Amino acid sequence: MEQNPIPAAQAINRLIEELSKLPGIGPKSAQRLAFHLLRAPEEQSKLLAEAILSLKQKITLCSICFNVTESDPCPICRSDQRDRSQICIVEQPQDILALEHTGIYRGLYHVLHGAISPTEGVGSEDIRIRELLRRLEDGSVKEVILATNPNLEGEQTAMYLSRLISPLGIKVTRLARGLPFGTELEYADDITLTRAIEGRQEF
Repeated sequence: MEQNPIPAAQAINRLIEELSKLPGIGPKSAQRLAFHLLRAPEEQSKLLAEAILSLKQKITLCSICFNVTESDPCPICRSDQRDRSQICIVEQPQDILALEHTGIYRGLYHVLHGAISPTEGVGSEDIRIRELLRRLEDGSVKEVILATNPNLEGEQTAMYLSRLISPLGIKVTRLARGLPFGTELEYADDITLTRAIEGRQEF
């Protein structure tokens, strides 16, 4: 007697449903990925599953800058090769990857994990601003570089931070306008980012 094929179909549909929840993955892409994994060797699927589980089990946030890390503090915050008088503020951890790839910036970072967006109900208390201000209390930081995304939310956040930080006597700069408005930092190419860092202007 033939086995009922429904459980297999349910398994595929479940995977398609979960994959389609990922950013940038629509139903068609999710379907292609699911059938690719179905055809792939079992070992490949196991490695993917293990990598996802490892990501959730081993990755934490740095207690200083709030970047993603496997060790706390993160390697950047621990390094004695970084310029501790500069902090570059970014919205998301992936923005650090983009900036580090240029090899130009040698200071520290602070990850906000979002941007102020009243329309989406995200206020200043919902992102890591309090933690940033605590880092600035000891007077060791001389320059804060605002590297929020060049869009409406990023600009609102940068302006809010500038109003908070400037009275502390700390120089506040913004990445130069080599970055097109409406884009996200993580998608900018190395040359554009390098020019934006080198040409940063006082806010």
